[in-house]
Amino acid sequence: MGIRATASAGWQSRPGRRALVAADLSTLRGPVSGIVDLPFRLVWAPPPAGRFDLDDGFDRRRMYEIVLREAVRHDELQTWLNGELLVALWPRLYLPRGLRQAWEAAHPVLVAVAVV
Repeated sequence: MGIRATASAGWQSRPGRRALVAADLSTLRGPVSGIVDLPFRLVWAPPPAGRFDLDDGFDRRRMYEIVLREAVRHDELQTWLNGELLVALWPRLYLPRGLRQAWEAAHPVLVAVAVV
């Protein structure tokens, strides 16, 4: 499947929701540029709140923060995130501590990038 929920109840993407973590970053093949419209299920706000320009640094980071925090299905991670871009953005993403810990535990490359 390539995606798994973390085993620790302490790792949450937000209160009451376990963090969802990709087992393999290479399975994340989402867009890297252009305009993206996230579904209402992820954004929880009327249009155009779910529209992001991936060529804009702020929009790109904001979209990744939302998807990482709100995703509950593996296909959401695969559809909206790109593994290489996630690694590049990781140090600048504002994420809940449990979510960050869950991803870094599964992907040591993110810890190495975060230190740089």
